[in-house]
Amino acid sequence: MSNDLDFVIRHADVVTASDRFSCDIGIREGRVAMLGQGLPRAPRELDASGMLVLPGGVDAHCHLDQPMPDGLRMADDFFTGTRSAICGGTTTVIPFAAQEKGQSLQAAVDDYHRRAEGRALIDYGFHLIVADPTPHVLAEELPRLIANGYTSFKVYMTYDDLKLNDREMLDVLTVAREHGALVMVHAENSDCIGWLTERLLGKGLHAPHAHALARPAVVEREATHRAIAFAELVDVPILIVHVSGADAIEQIRWGQSRGLPILAETCPQYLYLTAADLGRDGYEGAKCVCSPPPRDPANQQAVWKALRQGVFSIVSSDHAPFSYDDPQGKKPGGKEVSFEHIPNGIPGLETRLPLLFDGVRKGQLSLHQFVDLTSLRPAKLYGLYPRKGTIAVGADADIVVWDPEKRVTIANEALHHAVDYTPYEGIEVTGWPRHCLSRGEVIVEDGKLVAAQAGRGRFLPAGKPCLD
Repeated sequence: MSNDLDFVIRHADVVTASDRFSCDIGIREGRVAMLGQGLPRAPRELDASGMLVLPGGVDAHCHLDQPMPDGLRMADDFFTGTRSAICGGTTTVIPFAAQEKGQSLQAAVDDYHRRAEGRALIDYGFHLIVADPTPHVLAEELPRLIANGYTSFKVYMTYDDLKLNDREMLDVLTVAREHGALVMVHAENSDCIGWLTERLLGKGLHAPHAHALARPAVVEREATHRAIAFAELVDVPILIVHVSGADAIEQIRWGQSRGLPILAETCPQYLYLTAADLGRDGYEGAKCVCSPPPRDPANQQAVWKALRQGVFSIVSSDHAPFSYDDPQGKKPGGKEVSFEHIPNGIPGLETRLPLLFDGVRKGQLSLHQFVDLTSLRPAKLYGLYPRKGTIAVGADADIVVWDPEKRVTIANEALHHAVDYTPYEGIEVTGWPRHCLSRGEVIVEDGKLVAAQAGRGRFLPAGKPCLD
């Protein structure tokens, strides 16, 4: 093999999930070709002295250009969303191909490929959302799609247009067990939420802060316990997504302590936002409406603690981009609406890694845990490792050079999504991506987007989940 290299990163202080070492990184044809000292010269070189060099982030839970009901629209498509992702150090995204009731899963996948092709700036895979597990879907479509590289799917225990009943949950989990797929679970008790919502409305509570009252921790705790029971019954791993606080964590710890393969994910909103943010002046709290809702400072600390102790496998953004001042966004029809009609979700693709990295700076996590939670483990769990998730010979050259000392006050005007706000406005973090490479191509240089070729991102068929 030729020793000619396309690109060399010199004096790299490389941090992976398990190791830290100094070397030069040689890149050829979009992949890491050499790691060593004094590598041959290349047409393009980058001096990383004083920086940290980490694998590109893998955001394994985000929503892009997802069809919405009732005239709603997500602000980010596959171009603006992936542009925002890489500007924040994420080089791979895994959004959802969402099935609607009455629609085939294959039709949903075909639709998402049309939405992504020619638009994505970085590499991407797809999870499935199973909303209508008909006998045909269970017996034919899901097994075929798993074999074709769609090895993870999400199920909901809430939202009328998405939720599955208990029997349907068991059926989907059984397909996952038989064909080696991983099921992600949105765990909230739908009937409890509906019951509470009716009573809150009856008392005249309509403002955004009532969203948190309608979805207290107990409804997440109950559904988490039930999902774990289903997984135990079927004998299959599950991943509980966007865990918000101590009550659900307690259930997850209980399952893990029994030797059950219960995995969990959390998100920055549960580390930086609280229920008080839903009570911002006027209608401003709508900017922080997501499900489950943020809790309180004590629950924030419980999530940080569980991250340190290894309860969680991954940290994702759950990016769900609805603009605030938008008749197709947080103000449906151009009006300030009652809390139950506010679209659920907040933007976070670009801010996920800087917010968590700031936790490293403050001693909440180690650098190795940061890489594990945001890059290696999502790549493994969703069948993209060793191509993604680490810096090693043969891996894609998805590499981020971090300035660990740079202080940034988060401001929406500096972000690259198509959303008109960030819920993290004004939060100061230390550490920000300086240079971001996707398959060896510099997309962000000195903190500025320098290459934005729509469609350069490639679809990544997923292998079987690796839980090790």
